[in-house]
Amino acid sequence: MHLNGPSGPQAYVNDSSGDGGVFPMGHGYPVEYQHLVHSHWRGFREAPIYYHAGFYIAFIVLMLSNLFGNGLVVWIFSTSKSLRTPSNLLILNLAIFDLFMCTNMPHYLLNATVGYLVGGDLGCDIYALNGGISGMGASITNAFIAFDRYKTISNPIDGRLSYGQIVLLIIFTWFWATPFSVLPFFQIWGRYQPEGFLTTCSFDYLTNTDDNRLFVRTIFVWSYVIPMLMIMVSYYKLFTHVRVHEKMLAEQAKKMNVKSLSANANADSMSVELRIAKAALIICMLFILAWTPYSVVALIGCFGEQQLITPFVSMLPCLACKSVSCLDPWVYAASHPKYRLELERRMPWLGIREKQNSGTSGGQESVASVSGDTLALSVQN
Repeated sequence: MHLNGPSGPQAYVNDSSGDGGVFPMGHGYPVEYQHLVHSHWRGFREAPIYYHAGFYIAFIVLMLSNLFGNGLVVWIFSTSKSLRTPSNLLILNLAIFDLFMCTNMPHYLLNATVGYLVGGDLGCDIYALNGGISGMGASITNAFIAFDRYKTISNPIDGRLSYGQIVLLIIFTWFWATPFSVLPFFQIWGRYQPEGFLTTCSFDYLTNTDDNRLFVRTIFVWSYVIPMLMIMVSYYKLFTHVRVHEKMLAEQAKKMNVKSLSANANADSMSVELRIAKAALIICMLFILAWTPYSVVALIGCFGEQQLITPFVSMLPCLACKSVSCLDPWVYAASHPKYRLELERRMPWLGIREKQNSGTSGGQESVASVSGDTLALSVQN
């Protein structure tokens, strides 16, 4: 329900006492923090307690899932010699960014408990800074993982990125995440402010000034459009390469009068083309689910009908980003055969059973030295 009336730090705080117990957003903020509450949020009544309880429980579950899943990735990938490959450094970097995002969750739980942002201006800025660096860092890391997989699968002999190249890409991800996280922190361009239930912080997408609109457009392209294009182009080229490669193998097998040139064609009934397409779809969908809600809310806040952005609606993007940070380790790492073998060996109580590679089959079906399936799996080694 939207409340009509004047805006300002004290307007609704003083007028709500006799309104049948209906309080506006921000009424519980201490006087010294009232300047943090944007006038837009003062037009909405305080969210029911069960909304707060629902998000509170969800954040506890996400925090524990994030720590467990990404903690396992960092531990296994950093201590297992067989997993210390250049490609896996990108997965390790993604897990670090996701863990960095997790540092905000205890702060949110504290804020939700007391009903306001603990730490005032500095607390809000630190919360949003951590979210900006971890979010933008994870998005560009996803893009580099897609690029690395395309390079490895399309040219498994000499197309792999070296350790030096991967390290440079990892350094670049942190530089990429820094500018549009630090500029609002120092209020050089843009600023951070509370959002939703006023227990989280993000960049200001509600102030209608030309400077702020330009900031929102720029960060939209920087953190969403560019990584999205990189992911889509990389996986499109990967899918196209595998499709052409499989077609070439089929034609060659027909000429040689053999059933297939793929060494494990009988072991897996699903074609390489379909498996690659499925993996690409999952990865792209995770990226879309993580960042499209924030992009839509920010664009509506700057250029659309702001009244559509209710406190509940503005909390959903935050929940989406936190959720995807918990899913990343399972998409990128839990499907990794060698990673699963390490988990089975070190933590048998997880119940993971990974089939050992029994080698190539004999006979005419093992004619080719490098098959489409081998190419598809080479990125995991």
